[in-house]
Amino acid sequence: MPRFFVEQAGDDEIIITGEDARHIGRSLRMRVGEPLTVCACGTDYHCEITRITDSEVFLRPLSSEPCAAEPSVRVTLYQAVPKQDKLAEIVQKAVELGACEIVPVLTARCVSRPDERDFEKKRQRLQKIAVSAAKQSGRGIIPEVAPLHSWKQALARMQQEDCSIMLYEEEGGVHFGEVALEGCTRIGLFIGSEGGIAPEEAEQAAEAGLQRVWLGKRILRCETAPTAALSILMYLTKNL
Repeated sequence: MPRFFVEQAGDDEIIITGEDARHIGRSLRMRVGEPLTVCACGTDYHCEITRITDSEVFLRPLSSEPCAAEPSVRVTLYQAVPKQDKLAEIVQKAVELGACEIVPVLTARCVSRPDERDFEKKRQRLQKIAVSAAKQSGRGIIPEVAPLHSWKQALARMQQEDCSIMLYEEEGGVHFGEVALEGCTRIGLFIGSEGGIAPEEAEQAAEAGLQRVWLGKRILRCETAPTAALSILMYLTKNL
């Protein structure tokens, strides 16, 4: 069944506007009386179409329930900016696996070093990828792709999480199964770029309370690491 997102849903009527409304009427060729699912703030509303215009679709809610696809933990992926277009793939897979926000971070060893203005243009496209991935995977929310963060800004945010984890390519960190996750509902996950994490950044992260996690002796690409880490994290929190 088609599903769409709205910011808020009324008890008696829900209205879809803009591009989604045109897609429903013109591309999907849906008609009055057909069923459609709308998601708002993590809740699925099962609706019936009551009226369609060129720019609006009017729906009558029939029932609602919490979105079963939303994980019980809020995971924010802090991803060091990779080269080329790898961030698009990372955003797509992170949304599918249950991340609630993706925060691009400019670290010391990032080869790609966009300024904030250039990255903002790219972020708009990345947000569209997040929307598409959320629809495809049945999410109850649209995860946000945040503006570009400096390492200092990201570190400050990670300190506010219940638990923050840093994937560390060097030996010395704990295995994922040893991470203390009990009672954590907000989890930060930091992953470096192709060049890894600079020693001074690793030290600052440890001082800030981030747990170093080691994925073993195999070296993963920066676009593979978040997929692997999020999969393990969702499994350990019983969300996969």
